Amino acid sequence: MPFDFLGFVARGLMPVPWWAYVVLALAFTHVTIACVTIFLHRSQAHRALDLHPAVSHFFRFWLWLTTGMVTKEWVAIHRKHHAKVETPDDPHSPQTRGIGKVFWQGSELYRDEAKNVETLDKYGRGTPDDWIERNLYSRHSWQGVGLMLMVNFMLFGALGVTIWAVQMLWIPVTAAGVINGIGHYWGYRNFASADASKNIVPWGILIGGEELHNNHHAYGTSAKLSSRWYEFDLGWFYIRVLAFFGLAEIRKVAPKLKVVATGKAAPDAATLQAVIANRYAVVSAYARTLKATCACELARLRERAGRSEFADVPSKGRLKRWLSGDSISTLRDHEHALLVRAMENSRALSTIYAMRQELNVLWERSTESTEQLLARLQDWCQRAEASGIVPLAQFSLQLKRYA
Repeated sequence: MPFDFLGFVARGLMPVPWWAYVVLALAFTHVTIACVTIFLHRSQAHRALDLHPAVSHFFRFWLWLTTGMVTKEWVAIHRKHHAKVETPDDPHSPQTRGIGKVFWQGSELYRDEAKNVETLDKYGRGTPDDWIERNLYSRHSWQGVGLMLMVNFMLFGALGVTIWAVQMLWIPVTAAGVINGIGHYWGYRNFASADASKNIVPWGILIGGEELHNNHHAYGTSAKLSSRWYEFDLGWFYIRVLAFFGLAEIRKVAPKLKVVATGKAAPDAATLQAVIANRYAVVSAYARTLKATCACELARLRERAGRSEFADVPSKGRLKRWLSGDSISTLRDHEHALLVRAMENSRALSTIYAMRQELNVLWERSTESTEQLLARLQDWCQRAEASGIVPLAQFSLQLKRYA
């Protein structure tokens, strides 16, 4: 039987139905996503879990085939992103570089930073440095994707090349564009972390859980990225499966805030520990509790002083961000000026804001003893309950139930 050259070019050695090509493309790209989130991100960059050497090496091999990314470069750039988040030194912040730049040119920003030897030396420590890493994966990083191109063509013909192209675009679009761009620009926030990180959607499926980006920035060393009951982290599911078979060891997860049924007369050491360990959750709860009170107080000032003076009242959502102490994506200049004037005319607003700022002391005074910090917390609760601001007193009572 003569060799069908045109048939080989069209369908390769393994011709399959049209829908199988779609399934193969989705399967291949999903394995790549799993490699990035489990190996590069959670294991290598943040040391949230340890992987069995066989699993770790498979991830390295697959990333070499499908992305050409070098482990040390990816880890160093990501660690620098956390260390310099939302500053001009952040390698890919849409807050400083613009959402368009990060979304469309995220891979270029990655390649530029990868050339920074200082970044690699300072932030890339502890990554694989064995013989195969030095002589193949790092030294010949793009030969892997070339090999993948040949394999795809041999197996599936011209459509295999299309599958390869999808693989090559997947990480630049989803990781460099969506997570680094949209994940710091649009979405919802569970925690008042000191950056602009957002959870894009509550179901981390397409990008393996990386969609829950605000949760990650709040607790960067956690192997689990989901936080609320309705959130789903597919990467965490895979990690649990690996752990079940002894192929992964989970080292860290985010602390779980425990709320006891009844409160205490005064905060104790367990309360202090819970407040410090769950600082972002505490700040977010404070903002949720007090935002309606702030909105009502602004409306009262507006009626008393005349509608023109306090006409542009921020929405409850923006008031919540203000109360969260979020220095990124906060109020506009004129809204901030309005609130400054409002605090000058409202004891309730100035008290709510001042008490919020005092909470920072609990986790910023690292030189103080536990007894000193506990005394501060007890004094804070006493003043909150004596303030005459009902929601503030209620928040204090809730705070004393933390354990």
